[in-house]
Amino acid sequence: MHNIPIRNLSARLVDPFQREYYYLRLSITDVCNFRCNYCLPNGYQPHPERDKFLNVDEIRRVVRAFAAMGTEKVRLTGGEPTLRKDFVEIVENIADMENIHTLALTTNGYRMAKDVAAWRKAGITSINVSVDSLNSRQFHRITGEDKFDDVMRGIERAFDVGYQKIKINSVLMKDYNDGELAQFLAWIKHRPIQMRFIELMQTGEMDHFFQRHHLSGQLLADKLVQQGWQLQPKGRTDGPAKVFSHPDYQGEIGLIMPYEKHFCTSCNRLRVSAKGKLHLCLFGEEGTDIRDLLQSDNQQLLLQARLFAALQGKREHHYLHQGDSGVRTNLASIGG
Repeated sequence: MHNIPIRNLSARLVDPFQREYYYLRLSITDVCNFRCNYCLPNGYQPHPERDKFLNVDEIRRVVRAFAAMGTEKVRLTGGEPTLRKDFVEIVENIADMENIHTLALTTNGYRMAKDVAAWRKAGITSINVSVDSLNSRQFHRITGEDKFDDVMRGIERAFDVGYQKIKINSVLMKDYNDGELAQFLAWIKHRPIQMRFIELMQTGEMDHFFQRHHLSGQLLADKLVQQGWQLQPKGRTDGPAKVFSHPDYQGEIGLIMPYEKHFCTSCNRLRVSAKGKLHLCLFGEEGTDIRDLLQSDNQQLLLQARLFAALQGKREHHYLHQGDSGVRTNLASIGG
């Protein structure tokens, strides 16, 4: 069954608002070894229900079903996805799958210096690394780990092994990194880095932190435009970032602003959790269990039917702007 053609098996992933979904964010573990203050300030807490994370075959089957329905881009997330001992095997199982043109990774970068060459060889085509500060002390304060130099070495190693561009994710936080724009701009002036600033998002466990440290990305957008940065057109499988470029800079700036009025209009991504639930929105419902249909290659059509049916319940937009962050207690559980 592994080699059956996947074309024309089912409807494409289109919701009631005629948005088409080309992009799957697939969490492969909830576990993270960092303790970021905006996500897991007390570190990873194992859930009392010890359900195992999706295995390699289950991951292959879910990606295959999404690919059959038009998905072109898969991002492996966590937690920290590279903590899995079978991470390279997972990548190899889906890297050459028909229709999948981009296999991306979001990582905290702590293993990059050692392993990024193996990730590239296995099939990872693009990498996002979380770097919330360019000050090593502040980095330690935010992440709970003194790993700044390791992460920086990993980023340089990624360029050495052949990656043409690296994306860097930084959560924008008042009193933590909002004064570092000049440092970040200097860093990307002569490097092919897309520096992505993400608005701090409210979750159930982090209400007080959000109120103290949230900063609107629009303030940064206005500042960039004043300095001559120009908004770039978005590709159809791109994520939600608004990307700005400047003729004097090799790098780019991306802004992810979920509180923006029309943020959900161009939504093109769905999420599957590490334990096999489909989530239609980062901030939303409890999810639709699909794991029972990942046990055999022969279940693919049933799985695709369930995916399509679930998508028909997708809301037009989230309600973050009304202070409703849904049921999400933190972002580590479904990969942010």
